[in-house]
Amino acid sequence: MMTFYLRELDLPGDYEALAQLQNQDNSEPVTAEILEAEDAKMYETGHTWKDENGLLAGYDRTRRVAVNDEGVIVGYLNSWRAPWTEPGYICNHLIVDKNYRNQGIGSLLLAHALDWSQGIGASALISALWDNQPQYLQFAENRGFVVERHTFQSVVPLDSEQAKNLPSSEEQLAASGLVIKTLADLSDDNSLQKLFQLSIETMPDIPGYMGTAPDYDSWRKWYLEVTGFSPELVLIAVDGERFAGYTNVIFNQDTNGLYHEYTTVHRDYRGRKIAQALKLKAIELGIERKAAYIRTDNDSLNVPILSINRKLGYLPERGHYRILAPIESVIEKMAERAT
Repeated sequence: MMTFYLRELDLPGDYEALAQLQNQDNSEPVTAEILEAEDAKMYETGHTWKDENGLLAGYDRTRRVAVNDEGVIVGYLNSWRAPWTEPGYICNHLIVDKNYRNQGIGSLLLAHALDWSQGIGASALISALWDNQPQYLQFAENRGFVVERHTFQSVVPLDSEQAKNLPSSEEQLAASGLVIKTLADLSDDNSLQKLFQLSIETMPDIPGYMGTAPDYDSWRKWYLEVTGFSPELVLIAVDGERFAGYTNVIFNQDTNGLYHEYTTVHRDYRGRKIAQALKLKAIELGIERKAAYIRTDNDSLNVPILSINRKLGYLPERGHYRILAPIESVIEKMAERAT
């Protein structure tokens, strides 16, 4: 009978194995280099406290890998709080190698997340799982989690006839008097500040948005300048000196694909098909660059964006369930399973 145990990460040596493990589930693959670059942006020491309502605030994280008797990594857990995470919550990413599932590894990793979260005073756990893997959902529900929200992925193959015969983004914006420029066209700190203000003003309008807005430096680091970022792919709908909306498109070199990291329109400009024009421009740039596809994620309740995606020929793919659980529920359910 094979046994498994948890250990701390051994970096940079573990990056390659972690990338291979995560790519069993990822729709957009990562590399060891991407994981290392993400870690380089992280804080070295966490700092948490209780806010005025007695809920956990601040930031911290714990990570563990599960290994077998031979020391092979067969599972991974990342539990964390960002400074803008909803008070009281701990975010979690848990994955088990497909060849080692149903052997208790997920429970072993979750137990560590639970112990750590309790230790720093969290009140609830949050995670996401694919909607086409019913065994994932059963695992979570058996341990006290409930589905809070459903998001969908969709993709446009850029070699399709529909993609090549869409109306132009210029036609879409002609009646509004707006133009689309790139961040490369407007490469100054004032433009970044405008994008930041537009982002934090509109983030609360996203269905299911939780937490608080990041500060400027955190926004640049985690929302804009991610792996695959290019100023030429940050598309901004401009009305004189005002930024009416923008989309940040990320390029994945390994798949020759594009991904909509974020799309938003200022409240004053909604209903004028600006988001549709931005998405059309992204498709045009993708075709121009001979990219294979452009992918996006949307919440099930974000009806305007889902409607735009259908018009532009996005094809539905698997989505995510966002799952939540009070700490007490997880403790109770895991105790029941242990008896």
